[in-house]
Amino acid sequence: MFQPKTIIEPFQIKSVEPLSLLTHSQRLQALKGAEFNLFKLRSNEVTIDLLTDSGTSAMSAEQWASLQRGDESYAGSRSFQEFHETIKNLTGYSHIIPTHQGRASEKIFFSVLADRRERTQRLNFIPNNSHFDTTRANAEAAGFEAVDFPCEEFFDFESDFPFKGNMNLKKLKSFLEQTPREQIPVGFITITNNTCGGQPVSFENLKSTAELYRKYQIPFYLDACRFAENVAFIRKYERPKDSAENIAKEIFRLADGCTFSAKKDAFANIGGFLATNDEDLLEDFTAALILTEGFPTYGGLAGRDLSVIAQGLREVLDESYLTYRLAVTEYMGDFLSRAKIPFLKPPGGHALYLDAKRIAPHLSWSDFPGQSLAIQLYLEAGIRSCEIGSVMFGRKPDGSESAHTSELVRLAIPRRVYTQSHMDYVLEAVDYVFKKRKELKPVKILKEPKRLRHFGASFFVASP
Repeated sequence: MFQPKTIIEPFQIKSVEPLSLLTHSQRLQALKGAEFNLFKLRSNEVTIDLLTDSGTSAMSAEQWASLQRGDESYAGSRSFQEFHETIKNLTGYSHIIPTHQGRASEKIFFSVLADRRERTQRLNFIPNNSHFDTTRANAEAAGFEAVDFPCEEFFDFESDFPFKGNMNLKKLKSFLEQTPREQIPVGFITITNNTCGGQPVSFENLKSTAELYRKYQIPFYLDACRFAENVAFIRKYERPKDSAENIAKEIFRLADGCTFSAKKDAFANIGGFLATNDEDLLEDFTAALILTEGFPTYGGLAGRDLSVIAQGLREVLDESYLTYRLAVTEYMGDFLSRAKIPFLKPPGGHALYLDAKRIAPHLSWSDFPGQSLAIQLYLEAGIRSCEIGSVMFGRKPDGSESAHTSELVRLAIPRRVYTQSHMDYVLEAVDYVFKKRKELKPVKILKEPKRLRHFGASFFVASP
């Protein structure tokens, strides 16, 4: 029987759109116009867009068809029923609250918890394996302190430990022992762990985390936007004989609820939800939803969006797709390893994370080596990526500055969008910039917003 070595895309291309192929001088002008902030570039100035995998997926034929079937009734639409039933069947949670995206779910969640905290006048903490940017920002904006407990294995970027997204159970246990129960309204875990290189969390670690929270009577919630990719790693390393769907259902049932951005593992361009089993919180969640998002059966989304999300969630646990999804980053990781280009190993589920600290050791953390590397990748090849380092996380809530634990550049791979030749082009460009890495220049921040500064800051680079 034929056993191919090549893992092919388990889909065919039905519609295409042209790429922008600018010259070096045009890209330089675009950078200057964007104040050297890649978030401010126009999409038609970008050749390969790896800024994020959020909301950038290519939808399937069935998803496009579901757009036409969307029921736009204000209340109680068929699309909501499909959305609700699909998510409830997958997660097992009693209450599903639609939102326009994941950060809206976070906003509602932490705002409600903050209102309850203010009535009791207690300092609160939110533990997690690692909060990503909007989760941290929403927690802090509500007055909480976001506390991260990444596992020790994460910090060895050269090791092949398969679950570097794990919760540090020893540190979490110590924290829960030393902190009064009333100061921890909820405990989180993020799957996959985006801040820690898109690395997965093992099923055993998830189970142990749930048990710890339960022991100390802390409600347990998942930040689950890349749950399917996490499931793919669990199948690969822990439970190869189990189905993706069964593993996913077991994971969700470990927790009391979740926040979810449908812009990742639901292949949708917009949308999300907040799910819970907690009847006591439901009324407050719903009140906040109506105030900020919309009626409980649409939550800031069109009916067609609800249908698209439901269809995407039915597609994402296809095991051929998940095998292909991991094969993309493995393919890229193999190239980087052979070329001796430093990156966070092993490859994550949705992205490759270049290690800018090792690529540009002549730059200090305050020179923002990740931002410098990301700028140079765009200038040379039109590739837009994202710094995850001291630009994103270096400023603390009190306004002080300190080095982040790592200086990374994320190459996030949109789902079902680019082909192998596109990835080969990206790898050629990374190799080219790496060979000229001593030319990477310091980056300075000229102006920045109060929160989430990486989205809106203005930068200066000496002679790019």
